[in-house]
Amino acid sequence: MRSLAARLLIASALSAALGMSLSSCARTVDTFKPRIVISSPDGGGVSRQRSFTVQGYALDDVGVTRLTVDGKAIAIPASSRKIANFQFKTLVQGSKGQYTIKATDAAGNESTLVLPISVDAVNPVIKVTQVEKSGNIVRVSGVATDNTRVVQVIVDGNRLNITPGPSVQFYAETTGIYADVQAIDAAGNVSKTRAR
Repeated sequence: MRSLAARLLIASALSAALGMSLSSCARTVDTFKPRIVISSPDGGGVSRQRSFTVQGYALDDVGVTRLTVDGKAIAIPASSRKIANFQFKTLVQGSKGQYTIKATDAAGNESTLVLPISVDAVNPVIKVTQVEKSGNIVRVSGVATDNTRVVQVIVDGNRLNITPGPSVQFYAETTGIYADVQAIDAAGNVSKTRAR
């Protein structure tokens, strides 16, 4: 029977011949922090009401083991640890507030997302700057503005391709004798006008 030293020498020579080291079996360290994403409401933390449900998820390669909102634990379904869905109800005093969401994985890596909350009950404003008619074609242009941000402009039921922001210029062509224009802000407030 070979001595311990002889066996280690043989193992070392064998691993060197195969291009491996004895430490190659070491476990890698998890340094990936969970990522927190808010999926609802669409505008992030903007709503027309003081109390509404925030929904989202925390994503982690190994799995989320703990979620908290302002230090209070949120239950994580056992079946969804790598993508841990969550929701909580807000209660904003005044017109602004914030919630601190923390996600921790099995290795102790932690991420924090501070979600500012705004209560917005103000409708966007639509200003039609030009209407042209040619036969039954109607061309309409204008600007939609909002105290937070305009997220959609719709003309005769067709959503226009816009860049959301506090002031959004728009142009559309439609058929008929007028064009119905609709603007929606991040909180879901809606304004409508008929361009003739």
